Amino acid sequence: MSQARFMIAAPSSGSGKTLITCGLMHLLKRRGLRVQSFKCGPDFIDPMFHAYITGRPAGNLDAFMAEPDVIRRMLQDGMRDADITLTEGVMGFFDGIGFGDTKASSADAALQTGTPVILVMNGRGVSTSILPLIQGMLSFPGGEMIKGIILNRISKGVFPPMKQMIESALPVKVIGYLPELPDVRLDSRHLGLMMPSEIEDLEMQLNRLADCLEDTVTLEGLLTIAKEAEVLYEDETAAFTTAADCPEGFRVRIGVAKDEAFCFFYQENLRMLERAGAEPVYFSPLHDEHLPEDLDALLLVGGYPELKAQELSANKSMRTEIADACKGGMPVLAECGGFLYLHRTLEDLEGKAWPMCGVIHAAAYNNHRLTRFGYITLQGGMFFGQDIGHVRAHEFHHYDSEDPGNAFLAMKPAGKRRWNCIHSSETMYAGFPHLYYPANPEIVTAYIAAAQRYHRRMS
Repeated sequence: MSQARFMIAAPSSGSGKTLITCGLMHLLKRRGLRVQSFKCGPDFIDPMFHAYITGRPAGNLDAFMAEPDVIRRMLQDGMRDADITLTEGVMGFFDGIGFGDTKASSADAALQTGTPVILVMNGRGVSTSILPLIQGMLSFPGGEMIKGIILNRISKGVFPPMKQMIESALPVKVIGYLPELPDVRLDSRHLGLMMPSEIEDLEMQLNRLADCLEDTVTLEGLLTIAKEAEVLYEDETAAFTTAADCPEGFRVRIGVAKDEAFCFFYQENLRMLERAGAEPVYFSPLHDEHLPEDLDALLLVGGYPELKAQELSANKSMRTEIADACKGGMPVLAECGGFLYLHRTLEDLEGKAWPMCGVIHAAAYNNHRLTRFGYITLQGGMFFGQDIGHVRAHEFHHYDSEDPGNAFLAMKPAGKRRWNCIHSSETMYAGFPHLYYPANPEIVTAYIAAAQRYHRRMS
């Protein structure tokens, strides 16, 4: 196993982290390296781009959701048979769960995992003033992890004197730059970037980006920094483990929604389910007329059902079968977009309401702004009939429900805001919060147990 790894971070969102991350991944893969990727925080879409480029499932490292040892073991687990690992930061490097708090920031993740950081600095419209900006980042607690600088949005002529100025004044290497590339862009919409499958010329843009970075970034310097990463565990077999493997001696079949409308899921979650005795069986609520046979549970993940509301509604046989499965006691775990799909109706972006599964007897509608956004801790509820303690989660959605549920109390980690949420029973968890199973492995234990109970009842 190679421990070589680095993180791409920046002082703020919009600095070019994702573009440079994707370009470097593409360049490293073109060089023949096996590239593993991770994303700091709870993001779903950036890892889709990572996976598209590397050809490997991308992971998430979330310093709010999981404890330090769990994060380190997940990172170790993901790096197996990779030559180099690249982690993309989230927001600004020091931005954490609240103002003045670096918990769950990219800096927090870098410190916890001993990962050196390459800082992307916007060099457009600035010269000497960039020195105190970099100096401040280096001197703030956690800034010692910053080992290199990439200057963004500067020209070929400006780079040499700016590099010399920075390296003469500050203890950090400037390993390259990226000029303005008007023909390279990753378009966004209301919840972030468009998905890779929606960008027609993505491969062309990635090649253009990698071609440029090959000329403007010292790849050898980057790899030297990556090789200085801390060894996570001397025993390279150390891996992230969770619930007991197949405790009842048989595997359960879990139907996992996966298509253009349902695509937000964490690789760590699926890996944990598989290790605990689940066989994921993928199906499309958009395109398949029927559920797969012999399922023991359903997993309706998040995504963009509002963009496909008419098509989802038109697939009446699938809606009916899901409703019948839920009414028949098949365990269903539905998050955010999956929760919206279970409603009586769902508005599209034009405001037209379309019939959905009708399991949740309420309408889902567009709130036209981020609603109950960010990290939360869920308390007080039962998860498939079991008390599993508190659960760390996050919400990120523009849509709301006439009945978001009241089984759990959601509490913000910073501040006093709280609200009721989630529909919960012995056979259902359905609500807006997204779960990250490593935050509480009892999530997996309780869900698998519910699937096993249903399996026995139906056998």
